[in-house]
This record gives sequence, C-alpha cells and structure tokens, in this order.
Amino acid sequence: MPLVDVLLGRPPRTSQAEAVTRLDHGVTIYWRDGCPFCLRLRWAVRKYADRAHWVDIWSDADAAAYVRTTNDGGNEVVPTVVIDGFPYTNPTPRIVKDALSNR
Repeated sequence: MPLVDVLLGRPPRTSQAEAVTRLDHGVTIYWRDGCPFCLRLRWAVRKYADRAHWVDIWSDADAAAYVRTTNDGGNEVVPTVVIDGFPYTNPTPRIVKDALSNR
C-alpha cells in the first residue's frame, strides 16, 4: 500500500455510472494515483473526504472520457471537480474544502 494511502486513507471508489447521477448535487472528484495535484487536494480535504464522490479515471474508462470532454483540448486533467453541476479543472483546495465542509 502506498504511504499516501496509509496516511490519508484510500478515497472511497465511485463508478462513473454512479457519479453521473449525482453531478448536479454534491461534490465529485475525478483523480488518479501519482498525480501531485490530486495528492495536494486529498491532503487539504482529508477531514471531509467521505463527503465527496471519488472517481479514479485510471480505473474507469467512462470517467476518463468524461474528464476529456470537460477539459479544454480533450485532456485528462486531474483533479477535475464537479461541485453542484459546475466543473472545475484543478481547483484550489480551498474551493473544494469549503464545498465539502458545508455538506
């Protein structure tokens, strides 16, 4: 198990099929292992991580396709975070933390 998962816990897995039903309400975080920006976000929201739906784009091809359609140029930029239906590409952790702390 990677050290980061020991320290922060592994984000609960949500499939794209499940996440797409909740995009308009709540917080959905598209991420992948090895991404330093995802790690920064995981650290910042660690107290509220269970309030988000975490979708690993390397484990779910439909999630990766969604992220490509959401970001300019068809790139798989992560973290891509959807808050109450509005997507953010690599948002500041404060935006996500604030959204999660109010849930």
